[in-house]
Amino acid sequence: MQSPSGAATILRALRVSLHVGFAVLLLVAVVRLLTGMGTSGAPSALALAAGLGLSVLLALVYLSGTLLEKRHASDLTRFNPTPYARWWLGAVMLVWLLLLLVSSDFAWVAFPLFFLQLHLLPRRLALPAIAVSTALLVGTLWFHSRGASDGGLQLAMILGPVFGAVFAVVTGLAYRALFLEAENQRTVAEELRRTRAELARTQHDAGMLGERERLAREIHDTLAQGFSSIILMGRSAEKALDDGDATAAKERLRTVQDTASANLAEARSFVRGLRSPDLAESGLVDTLRRLCGKTETEAAARGSALRCRFELVGTPVELPNTYQTTLLRAAQASLANVWAHAHARAAVVTLSFLGEEVTLDVFDDGVGFEPSTTVGPARGDGTGVGLQSLRERLAALDGRLEIESAPGESTVVAIRVPLPADQGAA
Repeated sequence: MQSPSGAATILRALRVSLHVGFAVLLLVAVVRLLTGMGTSGAPSALALAAGLGLSVLLALVYLSGTLLEKRHASDLTRFNPTPYARWWLGAVMLVWLLLLLVSSDFAWVAFPLFFLQLHLLPRRLALPAIAVSTALLVGTLWFHSRGASDGGLQLAMILGPVFGAVFAVVTGLAYRALFLEAENQRTVAEELRRTRAELARTQHDAGMLGERERLAREIHDTLAQGFSSIILMGRSAEKALDDGDATAAKERLRTVQDTASANLAEARSFVRGLRSPDLAESGLVDTLRRLCGKTETEAAARGSALRCRFELVGTPVELPNTYQTTLLRAAQASLANVWAHAHARAAVVTLSFLGEEVTLDVFDDGVGFEPSTTVGPARGDGTGVGLQSLRERLAALDGRLEIESAPGESTVVAIRVPLPADQGAA
């Protein structure tokens, strides 16, 4: 199959050849008319004037149509001559027929005109039009040969135009097939470009959505919880000042400063797409152990007797950054829910390395809740997205989340994540 550019090049070459052929044949006929070398002999002054005038008119009409078509092809916003193409062809044929009456030398201009008829007319009209033109051509040649010594209808007068018409039809049909193929390829190429552009827009939108979701998860699991803690600790410090306990107020304000510093570090980290600053300083095990201690401290500052303990089961293995971040965020979100909603006295975070998977269980002895209420869209105030965010994080790692709880009973948040193939147990 021809490439779109190759077919377009061939079409342009054929068009140029057609126009050049028309101009050359018309010029040759005019020269023969002026020099008296034509088959009709030396023309009269009237015939000469008529021939020159009609030749100039034919050239102008032909040239105007081709120029308008070329301008529209190069810029589709310009005047479109297509609706008037048949009228233009009719004008060209009419002027040509008048020229035939002046001199038979203009007969040879018929051959490029045959191609125009095939190109501009439907096949059911083009073939009869060519047949009529051929008959008129034969009749004109016979008309101009009557005064010759061998006057009369000669076989050559019939065979020449007929073979020329047949050749024009065969070549014109091939040209039309090539033209239609080029048009189809152009349509397919445009559709492909549109599809690629649409795909690029879709990928861009998907990338923006994915980045927005990532930032939403990070903000919820870090900044939002940190700000919530700062607000509660600030209120606790204010209450301590009202009670005259400056030592407690100072301790809680120090906690506010530490939490704000941690939030700032987290913000800088997830904007740059880096790992959590806590994980950068130490491994997952030590980070979870410090998180339990921090949870106890913050709970105590708010007057809660929550005790948080960390347990490790199995031999730790080095996990990829994504796994460590997901497990840390899961522990942070779960413990935040414990001190915010559970009214628990004890919480236990258990990290287990079990052969081909790593698990994280967060238990609390609080008031419990109905797990089915955690499934659904976020609330209007922006809360209620913690567990949904956690599910999305785990889905990216083929992990799963299970919640065991009921109103008035304890709660267990269980997370299972399969280890990478090169890091599981042999």
